[in-house]
Amino acid sequence: MATKYQKLLGSFVVLTAASTLMACSGPESTAAEVQPINDSAPTNVQMSQTDASTQSAMPAPLQSMQAVSEPTILQNVSATVYKDANCGCCKEWIGHAEDHGMTAEGQDVTDLAVFKQRYGVPNNMRSCHTTVTSDGYVFEGHVPAKYVAQFLKNPPSEAIGLAVPGMPMGSPGMEYQNRFDPYQVMQINQDGSSTVYAQIDTPEAQL
Repeated sequence: MATKYQKLLGSFVVLTAASTLMACSGPESTAAEVQPINDSAPTNVQMSQTDASTQSAMPAPLQSMQAVSEPTILQNVSATVYKDANCGCCKEWIGHAEDHGMTAEGQDVTDLAVFKQRYGVPNNMRSCHTTVTSDGYVFEGHVPAKYVAQFLKNPPSEAIGLAVPGMPMGSPGMEYQNRFDPYQVMQINQDGSSTVYAQIDTPEAQL
């Protein structure tokens, strides 16, 4: 009887210790708080080497996409985003832009058409929100930060901005259950015309 009790007590102690270790290694713990045990150190080193070799073996196009997606690509850009107060995907897009460094101020308005007309967004290019940078360029709808930065780096002389008409599923701010619909980023020109600026056929093309 005593032996059975001791076994149960021992199991309880093991479970308690395991739970405590898992809690200590949670996301809020620092590396200083959780030290790896000695016999696991070689495994950790091997994992780091594997990660490094994987990154170095990454194809050049993927490396360049990662570079473009750095969170600082819009760090010197400030803009006002005109939107409806109840538009959830508009808020999601603002978060996307801010994650890449943009200083974005959301402004809730009752009549978006007034602002779209004021800033020259053609009817067939319109979406749920209109972003206007401090230097006057317009980005209509769910334009990926990658293309906002690319446009601002070298704005075409005839263009006033970019647009993603409608609300394509899977575009920045419109993510839902890994669904994705190919779409185009359009260049809006001063004369009211528009041309294709980029064709987005995969989620990776947005990075």
